[in-house]
Amino acid sequence: MGVYEDRVLPRLVDLTCGAKGMERYRARAIEGLHGEVVEIGFGTGLNVPLYPAAVTKVWAVEPSLRSRELARERIDASTVPVEHVGLDGQRLPLPDRSCDAGLSTFTLCTIPDPMLALAELRRVLKPGATLHVLEHGAAPDPGVARWQVRIEPWQRRFAGGCHLTRDAGEMLAEAGFTDVDITARYVKGPKPWCYFSYGTATNPPTDPAPEEEHE
Repeated sequence: MGVYEDRVLPRLVDLTCGAKGMERYRARAIEGLHGEVVEIGFGTGLNVPLYPAAVTKVWAVEPSLRSRELARERIDASTVPVEHVGLDGQRLPLPDRSCDAGLSTFTLCTIPDPMLALAELRRVLKPGATLHVLEHGAAPDPGVARWQVRIEPWQRRFAGGCHLTRDAGEMLAEAGFTDVDITARYVKGPKPWCYFSYGTATNPPTDPAPEEEHE
């Protein structure tokens, strides 16, 4: 990892994702979290001050050690215990069906294999648990979408692999989540970067194993 990725990028992400006006969208995504929560793409802990009182613990997954360092002050000031448990949202070091809820904010756009990460979240979430998301991604307007395709190679290069053309709602449904309740809209700012999706999806109960046939 170079100096830019290690030292500069975490601070840039902290500034941009923590910009004025972002807190309201984080609050909407986080509303209703409870119990033990697994948060992938924990970053610098921008969500920590917004955790509801019903959250009893957060298992934080974050690959950047610099981001973990930047998160320390927010974690220390929180009444919710936060424990870093892994570096990769695609391989969660947590038991099956161990978490009451999941959280992903501006992570599905960057993680190399988002479908693998969603499969891991389904594994560790309890049946009926909700995954809460706040993401940016593919815009519905053809003109904006064309610009996203043009810009994306540079975006990935300078923003830690971040994609502009992923659709959070579609990925959640494809991964097998149900009751996908997503609000998608433009927020203030340049449209290629500012088409946001936030809401929840449910990890459905596991289908019971079929009964053995007896002659």
